[in-house]
Amino acid sequence: MKKAIGRACALTLCLVGGAMVAPAMAADPIEALAATCNNCHGLNGVSVGASMPSIGGQSEAYLRMLMLEWKSGARYSATMGRLLKGYSDEQIAALAKYFAAKPWVPSEQRAPDQVVFNGRLVSDRCTTCHGERGGQPSDSATPRLNGQWAMYLEMELNKYRDDAVNLPHRKMRKNAQKLEQAEVYEVSNFMAVQKGQ
Repeated sequence: MKKAIGRACALTLCLVGGAMVAPAMAADPIEALAATCNNCHGLNGVSVGASMPSIGGQSEAYLRMLMLEWKSGARYSATMGRLLKGYSDEQIAALAKYFAAKPWVPSEQRAPDQVVFNGRLVSDRCTTCHGERGGQPSDSATPRLNGQWAMYLEMELNKYRDDAVNLPHRKMRKNAQKLEQAEVYEVSNFMAVQKGQ
């Protein structure tokens, strides 16, 4: 009888202990939500596709602002607006915080020396907000550009050059429209190959 009671108590302790540990072991809902971003933006927000930006290590304020603009329709995106309409503002804030806490990992790219040199010459319009090498933004609402994919940067600059594309940042549009098409390519490649800040 004592043995049976002892076994029952041990079993109860295991079950109660297991129930107490289970919530701690349950997957973090933000981890699960962030995992849906990995398909396009890469593990921890480090993109491996040239047309897709890295988001890990960008500032929390910038990521949150961007996602809310897509969700509201203030900023054009072929896919992000539709995806984010299903997210609450709280989920968007949590995702911004999650990816901002990840390290910024510049992508490995090469560009012809002359293109990089020309990009350096025309990047003066970029340095006021993004920093000399694209890695020291002037405020938390401005993205890092150093080591971002050149193809992505070129695509974004061309969107800003097109008045038909709905983008809210007037200064960025004005500066992008001052660039010649060849300069768009050159400055994109210049920022893409920068490793330091």
